[in-house]
Amino acid sequence: MHAHHAAPAPFGERLRQWRQRRRLSQLELALQAEVSTRHLSCVETGRASPSREMVMRLAERLQLPPRERNALLVAAGYAPMYRERALDDPAMAAARAAVQRILDAHEPWPALAMDRHWNLVMHNRLVPLLLQGVAPALLQPPVNVLRLSLHPQGLAPRIHNLPQWREHLLERLRQQIAATGDGVLATLAEELRALPAPPPAADAALPGEHLGVLMPFRFDTPVGELHLVSTTTVFGTAVDITLQELALETFFPADEATAERLRALASAG
Repeated sequence: MHAHHAAPAPFGERLRQWRQRRRLSQLELALQAEVSTRHLSCVETGRASPSREMVMRLAERLQLPPRERNALLVAAGYAPMYRERALDDPAMAAARAAVQRILDAHEPWPALAMDRHWNLVMHNRLVPLLLQGVAPALLQPPVNVLRLSLHPQGLAPRIHNLPQWREHLLERLRQQIAATGDGVLATLAEELRALPAPPPAADAALPGEHLGVLMPFRFDTPVGELHLVSTTTVFGTAVDITLQELALETFFPADEATAERLRALASAG
């Protein structure tokens, strides 16, 4: 017996998994992609090879993220459609500088950028100032923003609306796993759900939550209590996968006292 690396799933199997994940029958997908059910069935079982155009059409109908469209094309024997370059690739320098400018321009309010696995990749000057007192182990790169936020040695004990914040983050993670089928995120979700959950407090939920748009966040810091509103932005039209998957989380003060504290922190820091 010799060990061998698991080969990537063949095209047909990959296609079937996505079709089932999107809860579509062969008939439904065939109708949407304008191919015969018989042909789709042959493609799924590997008896027929799809054209590049058909792969693109199926990926479109299945609403696959760019990374998965690439994987589907490669599995079918075609070149990937989207580029993927690391953020520290010299070719990404201009994009990286642009993102840093956006984050810096947001000062004196905190702002950060995360990759698809919620690892912190960039931030402005305010972010480290708000993380004082967090266990050093949680600040070892790669810093996972979700773990940092929900871990008992992270920000969790300082967050006033922790049950609401936790629910919000786990729901966002759940939607992301449903959309991408990413195993790393699924493992992260299990780890986070296993962390001690906060006891539900009657008054802990803050008003002003708009699902997927705005989220209130109130926590204690070395400079006093901050009442912030968090909003997330993504680059919808990026041709590079790394940029397309980058998320910017920007925070705004929800009241004047918070604005004052952040201004003071920025000038002192």
